[in-house]
Amino acid sequence: MNKVILRAQREELPDQGAAPPLVLDVDGVVLRTDLLHETAIAFLKANPFRIFLLLYWLLTGRAQLKRRLAQRAAINVDLLPLNEELVAFAQSAHDQGRVVVLATAADRLLAERLARRLGFIDVVIASDGETNLKGAAKADALVERFPDGFAYIGDSASDLHVWKRAEAIGIVGAGRSTQAAALALGKNVELTIARPAFGLKGWAKALRLHQWAKNVLVFAPLVLGGLIMESDAWLSAGLAFLALGVLASATYLLNDLWDLEDDRRHWTKRNRPLASGRMTIAQAASVIPVGIAGSLLIGALLGLEVVAVLAIYLTLTLGYSLHFKRKPVLDAFLLATLFTLRLVLGIVAVGVAPSPWLLVFSMFLFTSLSFAKRQTEVLRYAERTPDLTSKLAGRGYFIGDAPFILAMGVASGMASILIMVLYLTQDALHVDIYANAQWLWGIPPALFLWLSRIWMIGQRGELLDDPVVFAMKDPKSLALCGMVAASFLMALSGVPF
Repeated sequence: MNKVILRAQREELPDQGAAPPLVLDVDGVVLRTDLLHETAIAFLKANPFRIFLLLYWLLTGRAQLKRRLAQRAAINVDLLPLNEELVAFAQSAHDQGRVVVLATAADRLLAERLARRLGFIDVVIASDGETNLKGAAKADALVERFPDGFAYIGDSASDLHVWKRAEAIGIVGAGRSTQAAALALGKNVELTIARPAFGLKGWAKALRLHQWAKNVLVFAPLVLGGLIMESDAWLSAGLAFLALGVLASATYLLNDLWDLEDDRRHWTKRNRPLASGRMTIAQAASVIPVGIAGSLLIGALLGLEVVAVLAIYLTLTLGYSLHFKRKPVLDAFLLATLFTLRLVLGIVAVGVAPSPWLLVFSMFLFTSLSFAKRQTEVLRYAERTPDLTSKLAGRGYFIGDAPFILAMGVASGMASILIMVLYLTQDALHVDIYANAQWLWGIPPALFLWLSRIWMIGQRGELLDDPVVFAMKDPKSLALCGMVAASFLMALSGVPF
C-alpha cells in the first residue's frame, strides 16, 4: 500500500491531542467531481478513438486504469470544483493542529497534486496502480495507518466499509439510503453536508431548454409554404421540433463534457452545471445516448428523410464540438449551417418545396450572428488579457482578431439583407399565398435595424455571449421581431398597403 506523507517528509506528524485524524475522501467529497471521470474525458478529448485503449486498460484492473490515465491525461487540478464548505471545515481542523488526510481510490499522482493545491493535507493514501483503494481496501489501509482511530468523511455506499471501522464519521453529498445506513452505525457524526438539489431547474439549465427557441425555425417552411391552416403539417413540424430539441440537448451535454476545462476558465460558462460540479459526469454520460436515440426514434415517425437530416445535424454538431470549433471562420460557418439545417428539417418534415433564396439568406444571417458571438468572447477576454497575441481558451481566435471578426460579421449581416431583398423580388412576391405581398417590404428594414443593433451593442461590450438569447430578452429586438411578424400577417390578410 502506497502511503505518502507530505509536509516535507517530516519524521513525525503533529500531536493531534484528543481529536482523531480527519480523513477525507476526494471524489464527491473534497471535489464536486470524480477524478477518474475527469481524466477519462481529458484522455478521450485528445483522440476519441482512444476509447479502445481505455477499454483495454480497464481489463487490466481499475487501479491500472487510473494509473495510466493519471500519467497520460492532462487535467488542471487547480480548476476542479471544490466542495467549499467541506474544505473550510478541514482547513479549520488543520489550523487547530489536527492531522488531515486524503484517502482516495483515485490514483496517488493526482491525489498528491490535489493535496498541494489544498495546502493543508498531512498524509495522502491512494491507489497506486496495483491496489484500488476503495471500500474494504481503504478501511484496512486506514486502520493500519491509524490504529488508534480516525474520523472519516465520505459520500458513497462503498464508504460504509470505512465508516464501520472509524471512530467518528462525516457524511457529504450522500444519497438518502447511504446516509441512513451510515447514521444507523451509531457513530459520532462530526459533519453532515447535503448535496445541493439539482432538480428540474438544474436539468433545464444543463439541457439548455431555453435554446429550443432556436428550433422555431423548423416551423418557418410550413408558414412560408402556405400550410398554416393544415393540422397535419403542424403535427409533423411539431414532432420535428421535438426531435431536434432532444438531439440538441444531448449534443449540448456532450459539448459541455468536451469543454470542461475551458468552461472552468470562462467568466460565465464556469457556472454551467457540469463545469461547476452540480451535475456529475456520470449523469451527463448516461443522458447523452438516450437523448440521441430518442431523437432518431421520434424522427423515424416522420420518415427516413427526417432521420437523415437529424443524422447530418448530429454529425456536424459532433464535428464542431470535438474539433472544428477551434478553427477560426470555419466554426462560424458550421454554426450557420446548423441553423440552416433547422429550416431543411422543417422543409423535409412538412414536404414543401425548398427555396434556395431562403436557405442562402439563413446561411449569411446566422454566419453574422455566429461572428457576433465570437466577437463578444474576444472583447470580454481582452478586458482580462490585453495582449493581442493571447488566444481564447478552446477557440481559434486571438485578441488581435477582433477587427477581422467585426468586418466578417457586419459584411455577412449586410449580405443577408441583400439576399432577403432578392428573395422577395425573385420568389416571395410571386407566390399566391399572400393577399398583398407588398407588406413584406417591412421585413428588410427591420432586419437591418436589428443586425445594426446587435453589432453596435456588441462593440460596446453590452452583448451577452449568445446574440439569439439576447434578442429573446431585449425589448427593442422583440419590437423589431413584432414588426416582422406584423408585416407577414398583413401580407397574408390582404390589408391595403
